Amino acid sequence: MSSYYPVFLNLSGRRCVVVGGGLVALRKVQTLLQCGATVEVVSPEVCTGLEELATRRKINIVLRKYRHGDIGGAFLAISATGDTVVNTKVAQEAEQRGVPVNVVDNREFSSFIVPSYLRRGDVTIAVSTAGRSPALARRIRTRLEKDIGVEYAALAEIVDEVRSEIKKKGMEIGTEDWQDAMDVDSMIELLKKGEREKAKNLLLKNLKSPGDKQPEE
Repeated sequence: MSSYYPVFLNLSGRRCVVVGGGLVALRKVQTLLQCGATVEVVSPEVCTGLEELATRRKINIVLRKYRHGDIGGAFLAISATGDTVVNTKVAQEAEQRGVPVNVVDNREFSSFIVPSYLRRGDVTIAVSTAGRSPALARRIRTRLEKDIGVEYAALAEIVDEVRSEIKKKGMEIGTEDWQDAMDVDSMIELLKKGEREKAKNLLLKNLKSPGDKQPEE
């Protein structure tokens, strides 16, 4: 089986269609909303959670059975009906229209799969087993959650701030120089103590533009 290409999609403002109205569909919808997607749900019946989202005008619900054409113009589609016939039809339409589709618990019908992931601010770590064992992916993610704390969100913010400051000064820092300068362990320990400025200053101290470096002998 071919390997999956790992990618992070920008769904902000993009129309995503979820076919299905149960709890699994609800979880998929909630994740899409967290990413800023414009979500449309197609299902003859929907769970309370989806009804509440529609009442709050967070999503649009088409209260009927799926029809061919429902995913036309969608950026991506998810089928979470539990009905093999419907899931197959959604997958076929997606293939015809060139719309990426995920059929829950059926990787053969899916053009993409959703990994297990953890998020710390702008830091997102995804784990996949190519659909072979979602339970294993979740277990690995759980292990990572113990080591990757909220401090990593602050660390990403600091690095972004420093990059902006350096850019304004017209300094050029190479990729390897950034790697060498990021003493992640020390910075994380400082952030755990609430010493954000010290963590930032440590990074600034470690960073040197090529012109500041001593030439190699």
